[in-house]
Amino acid sequence: MDSVSEYYSATQLRADRWSALREAAASLSRETAAKKVAALKVRIGDLFESLALIEPYWAFPGMAAFDHMRRNFEHGNFEDLSFTISRVTRALTTGAYRRRSIPLDRDTTDDDEHNDEAMLSPEARAMARPYFEVLIVDNVNDHQERWLKSNVARMRRPEDPFHYEAVVVPSLEDALIAVLFNHNIQAIVVRPGLVLKSKNDNEILSKYVTNASDSDAIDAMLPEDYGPELCRLIARVRPELDAYLVTERSVEDIAGLDLGICRRVFYNQEDFMELHLNILRGVAARNKTPFFTALVEYSKQPTGVFHAMPISRGKSITRSHWIQDMGAFYGPNIFLAETSATSGGLDSLLEPQGPIKEAQELASRAFGSKQTFFATNGTSTCNKIVVQALVRPGDIVLVDRDCHKSHHYGMVLAGAEVVYLDSYPLNQYSMYGAVPLKEIKQQLLALKAAGKLDRVRMLLLTNCTFDGLVYNVERVMEECLAIKPDLVFLWDEAWFAFARFSPTYRQRTGMRTANNLRKRLRTEEHKRAYEAQQEALVDASDETLIETRLIAPPEARIRVYATQSTHKTLTSLRQGSMIHVNDQDFKGEVEQSFHEAYMTHTSTSPNYQIIASLDVGRRQVELEGFEFVQRQIEAAMAMRKAVSSHPLLQKYFKVLTAGDMIPERYRQSGVTSYFDNEQGWTDMWDCWEQDDFVLDATRVTLAVGGTGWDGDTFKTQILMDKYGIQINKTSRNTVLFMTNIGTTRSSVAYLIEVLVEIANELDELLDDASKMERLSFDRRVKNLTENYPPLPDFSRFHDAFRPDDLTPEGDIRTAYYLSYDEKNCDYLELDGSLKEALESDQEVVSASFIIPYPPGFPILVPGQVVSREILAFMLALDVNEIHGYRADLGLRVFTPEALIASPKPKSITTAAE
Repeated sequence: MDSVSEYYSATQLRADRWSALREAAASLSRETAAKKVAALKVRIGDLFESLALIEPYWAFPGMAAFDHMRRNFEHGNFEDLSFTISRVTRALTTGAYRRRSIPLDRDTTDDDEHNDEAMLSPEARAMARPYFEVLIVDNVNDHQERWLKSNVARMRRPEDPFHYEAVVVPSLEDALIAVLFNHNIQAIVVRPGLVLKSKNDNEILSKYVTNASDSDAIDAMLPEDYGPELCRLIARVRPELDAYLVTERSVEDIAGLDLGICRRVFYNQEDFMELHLNILRGVAARNKTPFFTALVEYSKQPTGVFHAMPISRGKSITRSHWIQDMGAFYGPNIFLAETSATSGGLDSLLEPQGPIKEAQELASRAFGSKQTFFATNGTSTCNKIVVQALVRPGDIVLVDRDCHKSHHYGMVLAGAEVVYLDSYPLNQYSMYGAVPLKEIKQQLLALKAAGKLDRVRMLLLTNCTFDGLVYNVERVMEECLAIKPDLVFLWDEAWFAFARFSPTYRQRTGMRTANNLRKRLRTEEHKRAYEAQQEALVDASDETLIETRLIAPPEARIRVYATQSTHKTLTSLRQGSMIHVNDQDFKGEVEQSFHEAYMTHTSTSPNYQIIASLDVGRRQVELEGFEFVQRQIEAAMAMRKAVSSHPLLQKYFKVLTAGDMIPERYRQSGVTSYFDNEQGWTDMWDCWEQDDFVLDATRVTLAVGGTGWDGDTFKTQILMDKYGIQINKTSRNTVLFMTNIGTTRSSVAYLIEVLVEIANELDELLDDASKMERLSFDRRVKNLTENYPPLPDFSRFHDAFRPDDLTPEGDIRTAYYLSYDEKNCDYLELDGSLKEALESDQEVVSASFIIPYPPGFPILVPGQVVSREILAFMLALDVNEIHGYRADLGLRVFTPEALIASPKPKSITTAAE
């Protein structure tokens, strides 16, 4: 029996255990050799013991059926055992148990083939009543459990929109395990009989309980507090769920308690119908999709089209003799729902008053924001909206230099004076990491010393980065607020929308952190801690402040914005994105300017299909986001393990670990990798709770320099052209594989097969290689793995675009528009006139954004001085795509005359005068 440490998750273990049990039971029913029969019995016994620890947390097949299978095994009814296990495993694999009762008796006819979930048409699956499970927490005996389940079952009616089954567990710990194991659970009924401790003792179970709760605090509680505490704990790990508390305590006792996700309290009564209706109502609230539903209803209406859009109702296609293929490809519904109307049950994205407004409110609830706004033209536009709404000309903004180019263009539009923050470099892999907190604090303190802190408006960081590096969001925000208490934070979470629906990941999201800080800053404990630190830091130097973990003042304003590419990591059509707002000053200060910025950048003809997909995507994550994100992480972990433990793959490939991508000084937990061949899986929770930076496990960066191919060649000529595997990002010697909520174990298996095939072909190629061919291969590998160009830091803005020499902010807007006049610009060849100019100590200033792909962010911005390091990096780049650079002309730079004539930004003193 494999150790449970071989598995990243309990759900993965469960699926594999049932599959193994089916194979072993089938073999046992056919086997006659005594020795093999004995071995199979031992194997099956071990599998039953393993499953017995985790099966109590699921409604199907249920412990009664599970115990019946064990009795068949113990009594030697091997054919019946094999039949039942096969049927259970098939139902679990296909999800058939979710839409019908699965008979487990051999005498009952049931056509598995025709009832297979995978055989159903999309229409048939859409018509089926959704299934979920209700967790009842009460320490009852078998008779009482049957009574509870039967009373719940009796409440179900044919007209109910959903179907559910009950799972009963006895303790607070078991309830926590259940909601973390069982993705089907959508509601919890907490009854007064629950106890504290679970009787199960297992390393996976104890890991889950430890991560989800504060054991010491719980141990000190009174039994009557277990129910309310469970509601609070579940709110921490799965806040989307509904809880219903049945209590014997008085109204007065309950009224002042924090009940977490509890939707209703029932006072010592057995009103099962009322409970049933509340459960259905709670799930229906999350299942609701106001705009998608309105669009579906609109598409059914007979309509005469007398407005712009010939494609509306599909008329221009169905009447055509030449484009019928488009109609056949997309089907009729997409055109029936295509319209520019904002009435007739629909709504306006620019001034939402109906279903779009309601859909955005539901998204706000799902993602933990105060306001949420939909966008139909990508997160690039979301970024510009937020920057334009909040930043005024002359405001200072601290910007992660290797952020998405939309932020840089947003700075131009807003007229911001930019302080670029340098991330730590990963020279070996030709990529940047993230911005250390000390770098941010140092810049803020320098601006404070220069008397400019009042002009500092915003800190803009990418979380998580394309390569998967995630900030300690709460620490960054709190320490920055300790220096600038009204600082606005814009977290670019384009690749991180899914994080809300994982307990581990959620703690590092902008919205969760904003909500936590708003609560914590109001507490007396925080006030006392702040006052004590202020006394200790009287007359402290900047060096001391940089090294100290600062505490934010209680009066600090929490002002947080997060932009998310829903379409990148959740279910949405292309360009579907959201802006989440958690700003205490939004209503009084920002709302009007935000509205104007939104109107500026949002189309007056938004795509309704994108809006509907955002609505449906929100419904999905509220009901099954937890499950899908867990499976996404599992797929990435399986990929890590497969590559790291395969002897052949280790010769040519390496999965980059947290230790490779995050310097040790930023990993306080000491965790270096999520999987180790000797020790197995590492618990992610520790590093996600403590470290300055963590690595998003769903992004698997594979170093491919050992193959002799650079990242771009490996992506295009090998993965895409030869095997049809699509990826987004490469660096000089790496490729990035991203799992998402649609990734399956089969797709991971295919990728591993491909990598093994590539490795085998390389082995054969090198076996037959001549001495010169082998030498050529070794040189290519050395060039990719050892001879790498150092990554340049941001040099500086030229003095023509800086107000003074005290601090590094630059006026990027003036530089950008100065280049519009051709007479202000010239072109210098990289390995010719530009190199000569730098060698003669001339100041050369870029007139354009220069963005190579990869790495995909500006290495030069308008107004930036070109350094020798930047030139060396550009010369070493071996990529075909460099935005802003013309190979036929060279690098676009400002003429010396233009720099002299450029209006220098006013300093603070000059501006005040």
